[in-house]
Amino acid sequence: MELHQLRCFVAVAEELHFGRAAARMHMTQPPLSRQIQLLEHGLGVLLLERNNRQARLTLAGQSFLTDARRVLQTAELAAQSARRIANGESGRLTLGFTAVSAYNMIPQLLIHAAQALPDIDLVLSEQVSSRQVHDLETGLIDLGFVRQVVPSARVEYLPIRSEPFVAALPADHRLADQAHLVPTDFHQQPFVMYTDSDGRYFHDRIANLFARHQVQPSYVHQLGQTHSIIGLVNVGLGCAVVPASAQALRMEHVVYRPLLENDQQAEVFLAFCGDNPNPVLGAFIDMTRRFFSAP
Repeated sequence: MELHQLRCFVAVAEELHFGRAAARMHMTQPPLSRQIQLLEHGLGVLLLERNNRQARLTLAGQSFLTDARRVLQTAELAAQSARRIANGESGRLTLGFTAVSAYNMIPQLLIHAAQALPDIDLVLSEQVSSRQVHDLETGLIDLGFVRQVVPSARVEYLPIRSEPFVAALPADHRLADQAHLVPTDFHQQPFVMYTDSDGRYFHDRIANLFARHQVQPSYVHQLGQTHSIIGLVNVGLGCAVVPASAQALRMEHVVYRPLLENDQQAEVFLAFCGDNPNPVLGAFIDMTRRFFSAP
């Protein structure tokens, strides 16, 4: 029993006329009749009663028609699924990202991906940048959104977004009434800083900014994650400088102000291994680049 035989049978069963069925199948009538005969012979069952004018389904033929349609539909769905996977339109992709990216950027991308690539199953993994690069190299994740470029012979980096830094202040701080701040405003002020390990990317940029302006804050705590830093600002333990996307963290006693005289930007890179065989990867990278380049 072959799929072509099933298609011929379904055409005759629906048209109940060999001539019309042959035209529908884009073939002449004798080969069509031969396919039906081969099918019946293989099954050992008469499916159609024929005369010179029309065809009529037997009881066995009526029952077989339902199953033949189901088999053809399943075969077509299997073919479509294989084509989608081969074209990178269907499959699974493991996505790494830093905590700050989850405040705004990653949720927006996921909403867009659900519409643009609905058949891709995304698995999310929140990690610091250095860990993402390690997992890219070992195949534990397929794609990463990282802050820093970690040297690697296999990992490629595409810059996709940059954002300014802003000041985060306790709402009752004396500087909170100002429309904007400059780096020198933080001189000798209680300050919550990123660590030089887990928060190294932000630590180095903020430290460089203060060094250029000869600013020496009074560091009260050092933490690796932005949401933890904002939590300490919220209870009045100090000020902070954070990427602008952190403003999505709305805490009751924290205000954000633009930070002028600052040329530092917080960048985000799309990281991946060019030799990754996952067919979904290319389609997702193209979609991501279009999404972040759109005005």
